[in-house]
Amino acid sequence: MTAPSTEDSSNMDWTNKLRISLCAAFCCLLCACSVSYKFNGASIDYSKIKTIQIADFPIRSNYVWGPMGPIFNNQLKDQFADHTKLTQVKRNGDLKLEGEITRYEQRNKAVTSEGYSAQTELSITVNVRFTNTKNHDQDFEKQFTAQQSYNTTLSLNAVQEELVTQMVKDLCDQIFNATVAQW
Repeated sequence: MTAPSTEDSSNMDWTNKLRISLCAAFCCLLCACSVSYKFNGASIDYSKIKTIQIADFPIRSNYVWGPMGPIFNNQLKDQFADHTKLTQVKRNGDLKLEGEITRYEQRNKAVTSEGYSAQTELSITVNVRFTNTKNHDQDFEKQFTAQQSYNTTLSLNAVQEELVTQMVKDLCDQIFNATVAQW
């Protein structure tokens, strides 16, 4: 066996020093940077906001489909439970959501050349009152609407549950974005 030459030793030293320097630089960079991703879209300061109070939204519409109220109320509460760390409370919440389902209606959307309805649009409108007890500048009252269309050859009874479920999801997304996502 022959002893390594001094040239080989200095190359190994230089390679080891380079590896150590790169590892140290990577560690410093990793410690210095803080990246935060929020996949749920919520932008809540949990040091100030800890609770949310979500009242049941009664149906105040002239036209009513009975299951719509519970579907909406459950989906809205689930949206906040699934996408925030807020505790839902019955009263004195840091955030408060209340309102009513004000419209549930259908109208002709498209007419055939013979003058018959080809498509019908179903819509739900919800009036929402939002209160942020920690920052009243964010308080609002506004209406949110969602629509879905269906072919008039189908009866409303055949498509109603599916369409209402889709509209409720859309409404809950709109309300969530307007209240805690700050989009």
